[in-house]
Amino acid sequence: MRPTPALVAGGRMVTSFLSATEWMLPSPATQVHTISVLPSRRDFAFSNLTMLLRNSGGNEGESGSTKFHVVRDDLLHPLANGNKARKLDALLPILRRCGVTDIVTCGGCQSAHAAAIAVHCAEWGIRPHILLRGEQLDVPTGYNLISLMFGNVTYVSRSLYAQRDEMLYEHAIKVAGYSGTVMWADEVIGKGLGVDEDTTDGNGSRRVMIVKEGAGVMRLLKYLSGLTLFRKDEKVHIVVDSGTGTTAVGLALGAVCLGLQWRVTAVMLADTLEGYKQRERSLLSDFEKVFPEIYHGMVEDATHDNLVQWVERFSPRRFGKVLDGEIAMCRQVAQQTGILLDPMYTLAAWEQAVDICCGDSEAKVLMIHTGGTLGLFGLAQRYSSQFNTGEQP
Repeated sequence: MRPTPALVAGGRMVTSFLSATEWMLPSPATQVHTISVLPSRRDFAFSNLTMLLRNSGGNEGESGSTKFHVVRDDLLHPLANGNKARKLDALLPILRRCGVTDIVTCGGCQSAHAAAIAVHCAEWGIRPHILLRGEQLDVPTGYNLISLMFGNVTYVSRSLYAQRDEMLYEHAIKVAGYSGTVMWADEVIGKGLGVDEDTTDGNGSRRVMIVKEGAGVMRLLKYLSGLTLFRKDEKVHIVVDSGTGTTAVGLALGAVCLGLQWRVTAVMLADTLEGYKQRERSLLSDFEKVFPEIYHGMVEDATHDNLVQWVERFSPRRFGKVLDGEIAMCRQVAQQTGILLDPMYTLAAWEQAVDICCGDSEAKVLMIHTGGTLGLFGLAQRYSSQFNTGEQP
């Protein structure tokens, strides 16, 4: 199907925007691994075909075992990777151009978002201030340890954390001091505000930015759509795990804006269907405010409240709970493919990708690995018996 002139013009506008934007990551490039699935409906065996295909010239062939692809964004950064790095890709350069000296954000005690803010802000010379929900751990692990090492951490009670915006603002006021300035990242991006780094007043006053969550994966989609793995106008079925749902909406929005025949299935992990749909509507509204021309030219007619296909996890549970056998499955995948999953997030997307590619899908199945592997250190404390399976000599 030929794209309409409006879509062509809109796609050029998006491409121009992506080219003109300053980014945190030096390149949008990421590894894409090809996984072979040998199903028996009750059990699966996996094989990583990436090196084999590379040595054979990258020709997958038309026959053979069932396959899907994994975007290895877990390899973007040794400490702060996956969708957390993608969400900060455009945000941090904007904040630095605004002369921001400090960032205030919050998260759970093992928050990957908080850890990513701490690491990348430290790399960019911005002071990170992290508010973590709950009590200080006796033995910090995983993301909690990263936040403590790279950021200024304050632990807050659950009752205080419930009033999140007020809590963030009050802490930012303390950081800014009498002569400082406090801003919200959403407002800066939405209003297009900014000052040159060289035009700040130089009096040493702090410019404090409150960041609740970043958002930005369109650059990743642009990169993936240019790979020879995905032929022009090819149908692709993206699968991703969803905590807040921001990444899933960003992927689907990017596909529409770039004129791709790509659909997005998101596995719901932390909210109800209505909660995710409300999040989708809210993010679309935010996008319309910042990019009205692109929204009305391309997105408005393509959504109809169905931008993302939200699905339940195969074994629904209270968020944060790990079921019997899931850590063993993560171990199996690691041993057979060299890909490390975590049972709370990425295993859910892996299971969905396997199910889709073993079905009648005519599209190529592409799982986005959102990182999260440092969370295994915390899980090893909670589920120590499931990790102590080493063979005795």
